[in-house]
Amino acid sequence: MLGSGDEAQDALQNALASTWIARAKLDPSKPIAAYLTTVTLNKCRDRMRRRKAARLLGLGAFDPDMPVASDAPGAESEIADRQALEEVSRAIERLPIRLREALVLVAIDGRSQREAAELLGVTEKTIETRVYRARQRLREKLDFV
Repeated sequence: MLGSGDEAQDALQNALASTWIARAKLDPSKPIAAYLTTVTLNKCRDRMRRRKAARLLGLGAFDPDMPVASDAPGAESEIADRQALEEVSRAIERLPIRLREALVLVAIDGRSQREAAELLGVTEKTIETRVYRARQRLREKLDFV
């Protein structure tokens, strides 16, 4: 969602801290995974809003075009894979938030459409449509998908 492993770790840590603080308010009969996912998604959304505001104000900018260094210099296939992954990550990052959330939950996180629908408060058909549209947009932008 955030396009950066470090930012994702920070968002997750913030989500876990928020959950820990709110632990007395949680219903022990309900599974914690859905709650944690929702809190984490909200933390990611907050970070994206702050990033967008910083760009608008000309404060420190996040550069998604910064090349990713290879762990094994000289391994052409690994470099090509990393470049492809970076290109896909940038394309996913440019998707509208509703499409990106559905795609990340279903295609990347491996959740069912039902779970994603419950987490996002929409119908399964909405999730199905959003994932389909996200994949269509990615196909249009990327030659190899």
